[in-house]
Amino acid sequence: MRGIIVRLTDAWTEILRRRASNSQTGAYATPVAELLGEMVAASALMQSNIKFDGALVMQIMGDGPVKLAVVEVQPDLAVRAAATVMGDIAPESTLSAMVNVNNVGRCAITLDPKSRLPGQQPYQGVVPLCGDQGEKLEKFSDVVQHYMLQSEQLDTTLVLAADASVAAGLLIQRLPMQGAGNLAGGGRQLDEDEIGRNEDYHRIATLASSLKREELLSLGVDAILHRLFWQEEVMRFAPQPDDPQPHFVCSCSREKVGMMIVGLGEEEAASILVEREDIEVGCEFCGVQYRFDAIDAAQLFRPHSQQPPTTGAGTH
Repeated sequence: MRGIIVRLTDAWTEILRRRASNSQTGAYATPVAELLGEMVAASALMQSNIKFDGALVMQIMGDGPVKLAVVEVQPDLAVRAAATVMGDIAPESTLSAMVNVNNVGRCAITLDPKSRLPGQQPYQGVVPLCGDQGEKLEKFSDVVQHYMLQSEQLDTTLVLAADASVAAGLLIQRLPMQGAGNLAGGGRQLDEDEIGRNEDYHRIATLASSLKREELLSLGVDAILHRLFWQEEVMRFAPQPDDPQPHFVCSCSREKVGMMIVGLGEEEAASILVEREDIEVGCEFCGVQYRFDAIDAAQLFRPHSQQPPTTGAGTH
């Protein structure tokens, strides 16, 4: 078995701080923040687990007041996250009440390579927010476990938790039964045949699942490992000084927003400017507001050869 523990503190509180400072939206309701925090922890765990050279993007969408929640984690564990909320969130709202009212909610995980080959498209896997019998799932960890079983064909257990200070997660996964011999091809079928039936994995998974939310949020790594697996043989591989650490980064820019306005078309941009002084676009991830007045918009639609040199200045 292998395991990963992740605890995001500064990166997670920065995501919440930026949302709370947005005068148009205000802070997330507690159930939304906890769900988004679990998504952040799960995304960081998955990126660390697969070591993918590109962006891992996790999204959930549905028919509840939380229309969309999205997390993006880069190979260096740069993370950003946001949720679009349209409607009231009750204090005790569950996953289904927020996203999956009529059982049509979905979770999509996209792997977008950093350097795509010609014609290469991002890989995307989609799973419903319900179980095999159509029952609504109320734990986001169950949704991700379902995805991992489908995508990697390996037994996986996840424990996730988040509050206003910490987003944390524990991942336990059974390694292929044949080890290096599995790469030869002959052992893969043997491995797949034991999905859900390996007794050693069930023992470790049961111990991991006993971890309480409060323990995951408050205890250090050594304390968690000792509490759960004190009778097991455990080898801990601590992060090295040069290993990437989770940190908040947003990739938005004035240039990207300008390209989006160009995509709207000159006529549509002009119609917006008839009604207001400028075109204002706010980044859902970091809260930066970009403003383009009539002169800025006119420059966007001028032929590239006629545009004056840019100074890099902009309204933030």
